[in-house]
Amino acid sequence: MLAAALVAVGAALPVVPAAAAQRQFGDRTLREGMRGRDIRVMQDFLTKVGLQTAVDGQYGPSTKRRVRTWERKSERRVDGRMARNDAGVLRGQVTAGITVNQPQPPPAAAPGEKATLQPDGTAVAPASAPPAVQAMIQAGNEIHDKPYKYGGGHGTLDDTGYDCSGSMSYVLNKAGLIDEALDSTGFMSWGDAGEGTWVTTYANSGHSFMMIAGLRFDTSGRADDNSRWHDDERPTDGYTVRHPSGL
Repeated sequence: MLAAALVAVGAALPVVPAAAAQRQFGDRTLREGMRGRDIRVMQDFLTKVGLQTAVDGQYGPSTKRRVRTWERKSERRVDGRMARNDAGVLRGQVTAGITVNQPQPPPAAAPGEKATLQPDGTAVAPASAPPAVQAMIQAGNEIHDKPYKYGGGHGTLDDTGYDCSGSMSYVLNKAGLIDEALDSTGFMSWGDAGEGTWVTTYANSGHSFMMIAGLRFDTSGRADDNSRWHDDERPTDGYTVRHPSGL
């Protein structure tokens, strides 16, 4: 009778599954919306290879953007997920002390008030440019030759290609001036009215571009020049003219 009672009690006890906190990095494919100890490990590993990531154990949009950047720089399939084989590659990079995202030193400053267009399609900021303008030019150099992609830069700022407003959103975000991407219509009311001293945005319902320290940053013409940087101007009739506050 006692044995039978013990069996009955045992049968009534719940079966406790393995806690998420005990999962090892690489045991499962990680994707947005998940939580767990293995995600904390992944976030720590991403930081160690040069992609600063908050270690909070939550696979949110910010972590997904870091994973996509890691995939691109590690020549992996870019889908924002950390598959088991990806985890092995990332772990190997950490073990070997590999940094996939080496910070680029800022280019030598150009004299005067206008940025200089380089033969390779990148721009050099003038020495007198404010830090935000310098950051915008550096960010523009990061994506100057990325292909045009309709909607690019809107779902994620770290994208494989960018459209006109996505390109602008990328450089403004890197300078700490916006938190999320705007479309062309959004840029029609963003910032302050009129031309700026350093930066001026031009937008209508179908297109947007900007002038930064005297250079035009514009997806239009990228296919011809292999760069979004241009040292010529373009007609601005029909565009709303605005600028970042203080610039």
